Amino acid sequence: MAIRVWDYLPEYEKERTDVLDAVEKVFESGQLILGESVRSFEEEFAAYHRTRHCTGVDNGTNAIKLGLQALGVGPGDEVVTVSNTAAPTVVAIDSVGATPVFADVREDDHLIDPAQVAAAITPRTRALVPVHLYGQCADMAPLTRLAARHGLAVLEDCAQAHGARHHGRLAGTMGHAAAFSFYPTKVLGAYGDGGAVLTGDDTVDGNLRRLRYYGMEERYYVVRTPGHNCRLDEVQAEILRRKLGRLDDYIARRREVADRYAEGLADVSGPSGLRLPSVTEGNDHVYYVYVVRHPRRDEIIERLRAYDIHLNISYPWPVHTMTGFERLGYAEGSLPVTERLARQIFSLPMYPSLPPDTQDRVIEALREVLTTL
Repeated sequence: MAIRVWDYLPEYEKERTDVLDAVEKVFESGQLILGESVRSFEEEFAAYHRTRHCTGVDNGTNAIKLGLQALGVGPGDEVVTVSNTAAPTVVAIDSVGATPVFADVREDDHLIDPAQVAAAITPRTRALVPVHLYGQCADMAPLTRLAARHGLAVLEDCAQAHGARHHGRLAGTMGHAAAFSFYPTKVLGAYGDGGAVLTGDDTVDGNLRRLRYYGMEERYYVVRTPGHNCRLDEVQAEILRRKLGRLDDYIARRREVADRYAEGLADVSGPSGLRLPSVTEGNDHVYYVYVVRHPRRDEIIERLRAYDIHLNISYPWPVHTMTGFERLGYAEGSLPVTERLARQIFSLPMYPSLPPDTQDRVIEALREVLTTL
């Protein structure tokens, strides 16, 4: 049987009754758009994070887009972020008319380098979008100090870090607002698209609620400022409500999978060969993906296909190298750490319902490949 980096079917088999009950509840409610399930999920997701407000939206990309707009970011502004991220992070910045500016990342944990952020700030900079990558948080203390010094907004990109903590604080509670994706692969994943924005600021939350609903204060009334149609779906919200109660269990299981990899690959890993994930001091990693490094990455991936193991790369092309962003003017070598990592990283299977025997197949095959390179 083929092994891939993610598979939702084993989890669905365990949770099928609850998922279908959630769908049935919404269908029987008489309200399919912005009803009780969305309101309840927003309240419960905010409560989980001990913050004031959550606004559900239709996907993680629009969570970033609306978050930036709600914070006052628009045409002519610059937003500092990273290039080793999913393209939607940058697409969202571009979609509000702002210019993405890239800071390089740190070699050990692949997270945004605060020193590089400081060097990237100009008089046009309006916001920072630190990406909490692979399941652990960026180094937020120096970033928030930089933001305060320069009068910048901070929007955390938490798409990969549901439930992750940084010196005890949950991802999404350290900036002015935070964007989440509930794409099915996420630590808290829906059965389709979904997203949300957290904030402790009443004004920002009011902006968000108007922006996701055409710019209206109430349904089908006056548009104050033109907005969008970016509503979280009732069915996905009800499913997410059920899964939110299991989020800590999902995280615990992901950590068990990570520990099993660390133990099984310990004697074939090292600085000059396979490099396992580095957990930064103060971080509680949730292992959205389990990203390793090797200078002969492509050969390893190709040889593992003979074992019917099909791996993923997160991400093979830094955003600044994509043709859609050539206009930003980043030449090859401009972000050396980001570019080096992109040539070496790859992801091993990681999801809560990953069967131990399937994981053992991956470990054994990878060990065999590594010892014969």
